[in-house]
Amino acid sequence: SRPTVIDLAPAEFAHRPLFPVGRLDRDTTGLLLLTDDGETAHRILSPRRHVAKVYEAALDAPLPDHAENAFANGMTLADGSHCRPAGLSVVVPGDKPVVRVVLTEGMYHQIKRMFGVYGAGVNGLHRDAIGGLALDPALAPGQWRELSAEEVSKISS
Repeated sequence: SRPTVIDLAPAEFAHRPLFPVGRLDRDTTGLLLLTDDGETAHRILSPRRHVAKVYEAALDAPLPDHAENAFANGMTLADGSHCRPAGLSVVVPGDKPVVRVVLTEGMYHQIKRMFGVYGAGVNGLHRDAIGGLALDPALAPGQWRELSAEEVSKISS
């Protein structure tokens, strides 16, 4: 079996019952929070709280002009699941655009499924922020650091 993010946590945290706040798919990079505070995790993950998660996606095909409106109005996926309204903006236009997506829910493979409605595949997906907390640009992939109390308040207040 593959190691999980908890298996990769530093040894000094082995005595703490850490768990991820949400998840990232195996092929998704970016911000992932670990905690031993269930109350904070619940505040971040609760569907009632609508905590925004910001992603950047590299697509393999262009999108129709109406895609931004469809995301903003809440779209229906191929299987009939309905998504809450989401933000969509183009960061790099073209035949293989890069887009920014802001979600307030977390359905299984949601971003990939949303773009699949338009026949576009996701070649790369990166989570940039959760709530008001952006990924620290000083951290390289696989690096970690503890959050300050101020940073925790940005995502759980």
